[in-house]
This record gives sequence, C-alpha cells and structure tokens, in this order.
Amino acid sequence: MKIFNDPIHGHIALHPLLVKITDTPQFQRLRHIKQLGGTYLVYPGASHNRFEHSLGVAYLAGCLVKILHDNQPELKITRQDFLCVQIAGLCHDLGHGPFSHVFDGLFIPKAKKIKQIRGLPDDIPEKWKHEQMSVLMFDDIVKSLKAENENVLKEHGLDDKDVTFIKELIEGAKDSVAEWTYEGRAEDKSFLYEIVANKQNGIDVDKWDYFARDCHHLGIRNSFDHHRLLKFARVCKINGRNHICFRDKEADNVYDMFRTRYTLHRQAYQHKICNIIEEMFAEALVLADRDLHEGKPEDMLKISEAIKTAEEYSKLTDEIFEQISSSNADNLKKSRNILEKIVWRKLPKFVGEARLTEKNKSKEDLTETWKAAVQKYKPTDPTVSLNAEELPVYVVDLDHGMKDKNPIESIYFYSKRNNNQASTIKDYQLVRVYYRRTDDQTAEDKMEEKKKVEEAEKCFQIWCTDNFRLP
Repeated sequence: MKIFNDPIHGHIALHPLLVKITDTPQFQRLRHIKQLGGTYLVYPGASHNRFEHSLGVAYLAGCLVKILHDNQPELKITRQDFLCVQIAGLCHDLGHGPFSHVFDGLFIPKAKKIKQIRGLPDDIPEKWKHEQMSVLMFDDIVKSLKAENENVLKEHGLDDKDVTFIKELIEGAKDSVAEWTYEGRAEDKSFLYEIVANKQNGIDVDKWDYFARDCHHLGIRNSFDHHRLLKFARVCKINGRNHICFRDKEADNVYDMFRTRYTLHRQAYQHKICNIIEEMFAEALVLADRDLHEGKPEDMLKISEAIKTAEEYSKLTDEIFEQISSSNADNLKKSRNILEKIVWRKLPKFVGEARLTEKNKSKEDLTETWKAAVQKYKPTDPTVSLNAEELPVYVVDLDHGMKDKNPIESIYFYSKRNNNQASTIKDYQLVRVYYRRTDDQTAEDKMEEKKKVEEAEKCFQIWCTDNFRLP
C-alpha cells in the first residue's frame, strides 16, 4: 500500500495496482486539468485538479464497498470486486479534456455543429461524453502496463472479465434496464454498479468527493455529511434487483446533498463570470482547431479529431491555453485574441438574468424571442441602437440533478426495524408517540417501564401499518 496525504480525506492508502495506474502518463496527465475549468479564474482557491479528485473517488469507493462487505457478508463481495470498484473510481475521469467540462460540454457540440454546417466529414459521436474517452484511456493504460508485465493483472487476481467490469462501472449502468445485459458481474452484484457512477438516482462516491473537495477549495459551506451516509448504506432488493439504500433517518442528509449540489452550481459552476469565460475558452478552441477547416492548416492545432485515439487525446490538457497564447501562427490569431481578452479581463458585460417559471425552453426559442424584443425596443436615448447579435442569450439549467424530477423520489430507504426492505420517502409530516414516565421509579418500575415501551413500540408499528401503510 502507498499512503497519500489528501487535504479532504487525510491519509489514504491505495493498493499497489492502483499505484501502478497512477504512475502512468495517461493518469499523470490529470495533474494538468483543472477540476473546475474556468471557475479558477473567478475563485482563486479553485486550483485543484482532476488528479487529486480521482484519488479521492478511489478511496471513497473502497470505503463504501468495505462497509457493505462488513455489514452484509451474504452479498459475497470478493477481493476482486473491491479492487475493480476502486480502479473504476480512480479512472472514471481519465477522459476529461482541457478545462474539464468546457471540452465535452461546450467545445465538442460546437465543433460537431460547425462540421455539419460546413459539410465536413463528421465522425463525432452524438452526445459525446468524457466517460467514453475514460474507457479508451483505461484500455490504453492496461495495454501499456501489460507491455511491461504481461501478468500484471493476474498477479493481483484480475482477468479480462474484470477489465470489462471496470469499464462498465466507469460508464455506469443505465437506469430502468429490464434485462441484465452487463458482462462484468451477474445481476446479484448490480449494486456495485451504483458506487462510482449511479444512473439510478445520482448518489455516488464521485459526487461525495467533489462536493467536499470543491466546497473546501471554493470556500463554500458543505452541509452534507458523506461520512455519516456511508455508515448507513445497505443493500436491499427493490423490484427484484439489489440496490444501495440508506437508513430512513438519513433522508435529511440526502436532501442536504442535493442542496449542496444546487448551491455549488448556483454560486460557482454556473457563476455568471465563470460561464462567460468558459464560453470564450470554447470559442478559442473552435477557432484554433484545424479539423474545422477544409485544408487542415498545419499551423493550427489538432483538437476535435483527437477524441479518436487515446494517444492523441493524451496530449490535450489545460496547457493548450499556453500553446495558443505563445504561438505566432497567423491562423491562431483570432484564438489568441480571445485568450488575451480573458487575461486582461476584457469580458462581455453582464446585462441581467431572469428566473424562468416555465421550464424546458430551448436556447433557440429564447434567442428568437429576445431578437424580436430587441428589434421592437425603442431606446430612450435616440443616439443608441441595439443589435441582438451583440447581445447573445445564454441558458443555465439549475436543478437538483434530475432535471424536473425530485431526486429524493428515486432513493430507497430502509428502517431500523426492517433493514431488508426499503421504500421511497416523500415530503412528510411527523407524528410521534411518547411514553410518559413516572417520577421516583424503583428498579421494579423500570423493568415494568421497559416492557411497556416494548409493547407500545409494537402497538405503534401496527397503528402505522393500518393507518399510514408505513413499514
């Protein structure tokens, strides 16, 4: 085991195989990708990188598997299961590009749209996400480790089926799958697919780490306690399949988790200055990408086509900012100008924002109505004329992680009395019954009281079942 001193989780120990993975160029690349992209240019403390976040996710993944193993030996969690889940946590973000979500969230969609408009060959997959590249990068790591030692996986008890399992964990099991189609593990181990990337309800160790880490570096209070939620995790069978559930009294803690996510988006990730800086980053990358030009000029950068291979993608980090800024190429002049504006803080001026009561309006619809409003508007100063092209519209979706759904309705909780069955919890009232004890009790009175309380609990349970259908 190798010990890492982490500012969030303290001293964490990683398995030798995980250490071998961290010592590869593909993983070390994450030291050069900011966790929060352009947010660092607004929040000076947000200088942390994907590297340390990945270590934290691997650690928390191990913690959760260990708790489930210790509390429920009937789950038959093996040493291989434990190792695979940790590796998936370690490698889940290998596929992030420059400035993290700027690359897959802004740049790639823009590049795909330009290719379609210009009639250029378009082989960018629909809705390309960094998880797809994480799988390719992991394959590349396995290949490079095996080149040094063909038996590197076997020495730690892993085989090709485990490699498949790790890749499935990185992408996450899709929710509401009627038939179990995953090859890494049988259906009785379905709960393992919810640890690193939970597509069921969004509760996974990836979020637990970045909530704690981002709040720490941003200076934002984190009311969510992942340590406590860890201790109350348990696997229950829901609709015939094993899922990770939590104790019913942890519902408020889970609410705090989603509230923390909302706060981080509202105050930091979707900060009005962060957003416009990241839009400018994306535009600079578009203007610098030779693959968006017919002749593919050699003095430009290969960016969008790099997603085809792990080898080319490994060269893409935040250092592309410096590559563009320090270049003298004529074809990169427009891109350099944008980056120069960011450095000199010559940013677009913020006009205003409005909270929409009617959700799911597309950016295109909003842009059209905005253009109409600008054209119709008559300035009070006759010397001023407004141009909608100079006043672009940006749309920011703020929710608790599941669009217009309430995420708490997709989470199952078990009770102290029945920890093998779980159900959802909706917004609730509390009804409580107390036993009013008498003063100056003798030892005999205390024994009598204990019996009364036990009976009262049974009575209360029947009452709840008959009147409120509570387990």
